[in-house]
Amino acid sequence: MRLYLASTSPARLATLRAVGIEPVAVPSHVDEDAVAAAAGPQDPDAYVTLLARAKAEAVAERLVDEGGLDGLVLGGDSAFEVGGVVHGKPHLPETARARWHAQRGASGVLHSGHWLIDARGGLLGRAVGGATSAVVHFAADITDGEIDAYIATGEPLEVAGAFTIDSKGAGFIDRIEGDPHTVVGLSVPYLRTLVRSLGVEWTELWNR
Repeated sequence: MRLYLASTSPARLATLRAVGIEPVAVPSHVDEDAVAAAAGPQDPDAYVTLLARAKAEAVAERLVDEGGLDGLVLGGDSAFEVGGVVHGKPHLPETARARWHAQRGASGVLHSGHWLIDARGGLLGRAVGGATSAVVHFAADITDGEIDAYIATGEPLEVAGAFTIDSKGAGFIDRIEGDPHTVVGLSVPYLRTLVRSLGVEWTELWNR
């Protein structure tokens, strides 16, 4: 059973590989800002689910047109909520720096959206999805020098909330409440639930 990942996220790819799944990674090329603007104000869970759905649908429709699609298509998206404000990827060093100064010693909620489309036999069938969340607590003793050094690596610029827990950012996090995979951007237990709801056994996806 093939799993098509509508994302080029190294973290999502590594997570799937770690649990025995080698997905077919396909970039979605979705304009996230345009999708969000068209939808209007959304709560964090609805926002990340909306974008995950847009990515999965874009890839599924493109692969159906090209022929050869046979399996499940997964889209994902994440956003970080801290101080009542929802953040996506900072992109710019100055934006990442401002966020780290604000979240140092604080806590926030990482929301990850999932959308799974049944495309077995090359036909777009039923789709299921939703969001999961986990609370992230940051260390209070992070120095300005550590923040600058972390930003200089480039790692925090293209991840929601400007941090990772599976790479250099791990040392700045005190603890996590909830599924750690959610913070990486893909909840493995929730994905298993979605897969089984489409009538596919989780173990059918193990191909590594």
